[in-house]
Amino acid sequence: MLGIIAAGMAPALALLCFFYLKDQYETEPLSVVMRLFVVGMVLVFPAMLVDFGMAEEFSSAHVLNAFFVSPVVEEGLKWCMVLLLIYKHAEFNEPYDGIVYSVALSLGFASLENIVYLYVHGVHEAFLRSILPVSGHALFAVISGYYVGKAKFSRNHNKLFLLLSLLIPVILHSVYNWILATFTHEWLFVMLPFMLFLWWNGLRKVKKANASKRVWLAQQEKISS
Repeated sequence: MLGIIAAGMAPALALLCFFYLKDQYETEPLSVVMRLFVVGMVLVFPAMLVDFGMAEEFSSAHVLNAFFVSPVVEEGLKWCMVLLLIYKHAEFNEPYDGIVYSVALSLGFASLENIVYLYVHGVHEAFLRSILPVSGHALFAVISGYYVGKAKFSRNHNKLFLLLSLLIPVILHSVYNWILATFTHEWLFVMLPFMLFLWWNGLRKVKKANASKRVWLAQQEKISS
């Protein structure tokens, strides 16, 4: 069991360290980051309950559950917790923080989900799980956190940015589920370009969020002077 826990958590912690250290200006308090990671783990339980309930309710509509319900439930719960727990927190003081905190919560969710999956299906699935669903959760969170950060530090369009911070990850998560469910033998040939796109877009958002800090600091200096 210890091996399953280690294999389940290792990729999530590695990705969390990667995005945490991408902050070019001020790394966030580890206590806050890890608190959100634990909250993300706890969110697995209500997400599983809602997913199960919706699957029972729409047992004849498996496509609806896979492509719509599951992404909305999972991304919606994570989005709500970020807004509730960290959006107005004093430590959320620069645009890139939205990415760090969203990724921390999402990877907490991914780690426990991964542990449960490996316990049921076996630890031999660990490598593929780290490449696909764990990375997927992290990259959906990067996009969500990027727009949460824009909403927090934008004088205009903050409601639009908050909407995008939920809507885009839900759409991407739905596409991810659609690829897995639709393509049987050739799914890897479709998933690989999609994951490469997610990484390209995620790293681009990381770069833009760090650049936004420079612009934001310049604006603050101009206001104070």
